[in-house]
Amino acid sequence: MGEIGDRYRRRAAAFERKVAAVAPGDWDNQSPCVKWSARDVVDHVVAMHGYMLGPVGRSFGAGDDPLKTFQQARVAVEEVLDNPELAAQEVDTPTGRMTAEAQIDQVVSDDLVLHGWDLARATGQDEAMHPEDVERLWRSTTSIPAEMMTLYRTPGAFGPDVEVFGPEVEVPADAPLQDRLLGFIGRDPSVRR
Repeated sequence: MGEIGDRYRRRAAAFERKVAAVAPGDWDNQSPCVKWSARDVVDHVVAMHGYMLGPVGRSFGAGDDPLKTFQQARVAVEEVLDNPELAAQEVDTPTGRMTAEAQIDQVVSDDLVLHGWDLARATGQDEAMHPEDVERLWRSTTSIPAEMMTLYRTPGAFGPDVEVFGPEVEVPADAPLQDRLLGFIGRDPSVRR
């Protein structure tokens, strides 16, 4: 596995630990994503794994157990990243053609970090993101051209019920980079649920 695979594996392991740590009574807790519970956050991440796998002819079994289902999705994505032919396969995406591994890196791998924060906030876990991920995501999100960012902030622009980022939330200029990143993508790091 290369850099993308290593990054995915590290992020997936961190997300899996959060899923495993959710107390049985916390699955219905409200997440920072207004329309989603803690369970909905995991269901979204799992669904996104499926979207990444479909174009390369792969899938995984789904079930009612969030942890087991995520683990199956994770294994399936890692198999793609471990296979040079599948990882290099060109796929169509809403932002153009790219390799399967690039799409996994830009979409589902990043989701693991951001939605890991959502899950942690919803279930009372450690919310600290890996500093390297915060810096990388800050650079990539703040470099998105304005016209594309408008699309990312427009509900439904990439399909029914798809919301990539919410409206930017103002945070103090001297706030930690993680808080500024969260505000930029539409999360309010000061609001506790």
